[in-house]
Amino acid sequence: MTSLDTSPLTTAQRELMEIVWASGEVTVTEVRDLLEPKRNLARNTVLTMMVRLEERGWLQHRTQGRTFVYSAARPKTASLGMRVSQMVDRLFAGSPEDLVTALIEYRGLTAAETERIRTMIEQAESKQKQSENRRKNQP
Repeated sequence: MTSLDTSPLTTAQRELMEIVWASGEVTVTEVRDLLEPKRNLARNTVLTMMVRLEERGWLQHRTQGRTFVYSAARPKTASLGMRVSQMVDRLFAGSPEDLVTALIEYRGLTAAETERIRTMIEQAESKQKQSENRRKNQP
């Protein structure tokens, strides 16, 4: 049974998922071959990693003959979001405002970045209001 594990991916798991996200669909052998230049892993090791990622809800598979063809069950942004959330908790005591303040004070934002961020905030606020309205209207 697949569950949505919210713990961040390890470095090795993220490396494997990067291949899946870039390729769309892959077999265990294809992943092993693509990882080979960086690390020499046995096919069974890659298979075990992929099965565990599927158990955690990161991968899904379909059968093609006797071969499992894997694809991402969650978008790359899910992994990035978890890592950012972990970083905010660890480095900024859970305060997104402190993260944004540090980013603005250290690096600054271009006008285009500021406008994109403003648009994202407006979309998030709209989505939150819609969600609140749905909850209010439920019997």
